[in-house]
Amino acid sequence: MGNTVHRTLPDPSPPARLLATRPCCGPGPERRPVLGEAPRFHAQAKGKNVRLDGHSRRATRRNSFCNGVTFTQRPIRLYEQVRLRLVAVRPGWSGALRFGFTAHDPSLMSAQDIPKYACPDLVTRPGYWAKALPENLALRDTVLAYWADRHGRVFYSVNDGEPVLFHCGVAVGGPLWALIDVYGITDEVQLLESAFADTLTPARLSQARFSACLPPSSHDAANFDNNELENNQVVAKLGHLALGRAQGPPPADAAAAAIPCGPRERPRPASSPALLEADLRFHATRGPDVSLSADRKVACAPRPDGGRTLVFSERPLRPGESLFVEVGRPGLAAPGVVAFGITSCDPGGLRPNELPADPDALLDRKEYWVVARAGPVPSGGDALSFTLRPGGDVLLGVNGRPRGRLLCVDTTQALWAFFAVRGGVAGQLRLLGTLQSSPATTTPSGSLSGSQDDSDSDMTFSVNQSSSASESSLVTAPSSPLSPPVSPVFPPPEPAGIKNGECTVCFDGEVDTVIYTCGHMCLCHSCGLRLKRQARACCPICRRPIKDVIKIYRP
Repeated sequence: MGNTVHRTLPDPSPPARLLATRPCCGPGPERRPVLGEAPRFHAQAKGKNVRLDGHSRRATRRNSFCNGVTFTQRPIRLYEQVRLRLVAVRPGWSGALRFGFTAHDPSLMSAQDIPKYACPDLVTRPGYWAKALPENLALRDTVLAYWADRHGRVFYSVNDGEPVLFHCGVAVGGPLWALIDVYGITDEVQLLESAFADTLTPARLSQARFSACLPPSSHDAANFDNNELENNQVVAKLGHLALGRAQGPPPADAAAAAIPCGPRERPRPASSPALLEADLRFHATRGPDVSLSADRKVACAPRPDGGRTLVFSERPLRPGESLFVEVGRPGLAAPGVVAFGITSCDPGGLRPNELPADPDALLDRKEYWVVARAGPVPSGGDALSFTLRPGGDVLLGVNGRPRGRLLCVDTTQALWAFFAVRGGVAGQLRLLGTLQSSPATTTPSGSLSGSQDDSDSDMTFSVNQSSSASESSLVTAPSSPLSPPVSPVFPPPEPAGIKNGECTVCFDGEVDTVIYTCGHMCLCHSCGLRLKRQARACCPICRRPIKDVIKIYRP
């Protein structure tokens, strides 16, 4: 036999083909990987608390519960599953991982563009879509997969289970990057190799469950809860600031029962005194559009458009007592309107349907009512103080700093404090406690030593601007005293132009009215009322602000 040349026979099997960018058939026994670069976390576009490993496949959140927003370094294809393993889960916070997509290139984002929360901070901007994973599914070693289809629908599955319809309306006309917020109880996540999801047939789509996660409007509540817990940790390290008393450990606050806008009791703001009396609560009588916690220390007004939200103190304020309240929620915007007032009316004798939406409407009642606007509040979570001086002045303080005189009241009768707060999710008021000033801190005239009460720069708050305020609340109300308390009156110099006791304004009427607080008697009653109604009304002699005008009856 001669030499033969060995020849390789052709392989009858078909050549290997690359996978298409999306599947066209039903589910198979094996998950088909995506060819090309596996997704990684973006190295620069991330929250300040995010730490990445050397391969940018694992994201860990350090400190706090937020600032964990991350993105993928490349766009995600349609039907490409973003697969995540929840490596570490830490109980104690509220809420879990938030995830979704964005149409914005993370490479073009600066550190200032990345907020603390994906929900609601990012999802309120155009081009961001994200929601929360139900907390009961956020377990350690859980594998979460989510993807977007060509109809703009986002699905997710847990541990390769049945798909859940998560989101609709995602813009699929351009590239989409994955958005992952390592939030709340989720401490660490790992990006796994991507895979293609199966196209859902109409029959399977009709059987797909809808997501049971928090709706977008509820994300604020989880953010609020976690802010409470974080403040607990911070306050435990920093301690409290005691004003006018020796420092000591703050008393333990009793946990409040769950209410819609504040399910947990927050620590006191550091700017409030540590040694506060906790005996004061809100009265059970309240407006129909406000809710109280079980211990009646927190009042919530969830309607952003207002409503009847009046709440009262359970007992009258004592002269020399300071009332401390926290307005709004830490981390959120300040409430729109906060009204503060004083009344001689016992709230126990009121009916909720009698309480109006506008506190100024109370000035027409026969009782003694005074209303002022305690604002604007700098930010949510600020601590306001209202000090009732023995002389009748009510001083306002914000975060431990005096802001001046808010209003003047009659302290010869029992006086209850009342509030009206609006602002939707920010409309919350929490009673922190009261503080009784010692006699040594008051002067014979009832002034707190070192206060700004004697300055000429009173606060620009609208106090009793309506005609009913001038005539019924402080002057002609049947139950009001004949003369509210006045500052010490010194003999005024005889002004030029006063002849035979003529009014210095109209030069016609007889002088029969004294100005509070300066004490000058230079007006007739009708001119005094007209002058008081003017904005920034002041005495025509000394130019001090007019708080009230009092008619004098000669024998």
